[in-house]
Amino acid sequence: MNGYLNESNFMMVEEGFTTRDLVENLLVELCQAVRNDQQAFFLADLGDIVKKHLRFLKALPRVKPYFPVKCNGSEGVIRLLAELGAGFACTNKAEIARVQSIGIPADKIFYSSPCKQVAHIKYAASHGVQLMTFDNEVELSKVARSHPHARMLLGIAADSSPSAHPSMTFGTTLKSCRHLLETAKEQAVEVVGISFHLGSHGLEPQAFAQSVAAAQLAFEMGTELGYRMHLLDIGGGFPGTEDTRARFEEIAAVINSALDLYFPDGCGVEIIARPGRYYVTSAFTLAASITAMEEVPAEQPGSDEEESGSKKSLVYHLSDGIYGAFSCLLFDSPCPKPQLHKRRCPDHPSHSSSLQGPPGRAEDRIADSLELPELRVGDWLIFEDMGAYTITTSFPLGGCPQPQITYAMSRVAWKAIQLFQGKPLQTEDDRESVCAPLSCGWEMAETLCVTPVFAPAGII
Repeated sequence: MNGYLNESNFMMVEEGFTTRDLVENLLVELCQAVRNDQQAFFLADLGDIVKKHLRFLKALPRVKPYFPVKCNGSEGVIRLLAELGAGFACTNKAEIARVQSIGIPADKIFYSSPCKQVAHIKYAASHGVQLMTFDNEVELSKVARSHPHARMLLGIAADSSPSAHPSMTFGTTLKSCRHLLETAKEQAVEVVGISFHLGSHGLEPQAFAQSVAAAQLAFEMGTELGYRMHLLDIGGGFPGTEDTRARFEEIAAVINSALDLYFPDGCGVEIIARPGRYYVTSAFTLAASITAMEEVPAEQPGSDEEESGSKKSLVYHLSDGIYGAFSCLLFDSPCPKPQLHKRRCPDHPSHSSSLQGPPGRAEDRIADSLELPELRVGDWLIFEDMGAYTITTSFPLGGCPQPQITYAMSRVAWKAIQLFQGKPLQTEDDRESVCAPLSCGWEMAETLCVTPVFAPAGII
């Protein structure tokens, strides 16, 4: 083992337990405690991340993942991905310090922010982090003055679909590439490759192929100017759940075809990516309690008076909001549909309901127009797929306490990590059990009976 993760960092569970089972157990313990704590909490299924990692390596055998820490800065996730050999993409000093405090070497850190503070550039330089990106002359000059040994990737604008997220505007145009590369040469900055980032909103797989083609043209410009171009960063944009327009394997197939065409195997170019949502979205489940509720008028203009009189609209205030675990809503992530902890009688009527954060902040709106049975203060709601942009490395917005995280992993997943790293399993039973589903709650038929692409020869 690499030493980043050990059994003291998570709760070991046997096969047969689902994530929901574990959440139910934690809620029972809370209800039985003398001090009934109503704070929200996360249950993180690390086995789900192990599965995603192996799936990534199988689908994109030439691509090395660098996990963006801004997507989920929790210690358990960083330790697990470090144990699996992933690199880390950091956007500021705090994220660099976070991963290095766990022991991640500087050569596995990519300072990926396109807009960097000078103080943070100097911090990266003093801590051995060399790989960075730039897409304009201002950033180039800052790095040239503050980090003369930096290895730079030129960021180009991704050719995404019209439905892509409008804030994804970083990156220079192909027309401006040559000028920036010439300017870097004048300032003695080492450029080693090209970077682009698509983002995961409304992504069309073909956008990856178009961006890889554009990157190849930028590579040629750099080579003509005398740079040793040997690194391509294809960014992120990989879905974290299965209910997206394009499945991960479909996107991977397009990427592989484009890489084979424009950067064929053996050309000397290393490929990296920054999968964030892909790794952690489905691994985290949030439990939040109802701390207050209020009834508001439900009558709508033009509605039938008799019908509206029989309906009511309820507002539930939860123990966390958009300044805490639901900060993902600020990134335009849809709010997952809540599940009830306590099952209600089917005969109970449902009401138009809204979810808000703790009382006192009118703007802290989580979800509207939900049809829910009437709930009570003290009831709990369960939210799945809450792993992306819900946990930060800095202090939460609004001063809200960060929800506690309970990490869990099945024994089979733990054995799989050992197998992946080349540590021989002790018995035949252990070897056979690795062909069982890895995650606490997998309902898919996928298993771990595949040869890890980057595995040492001893375990193939």
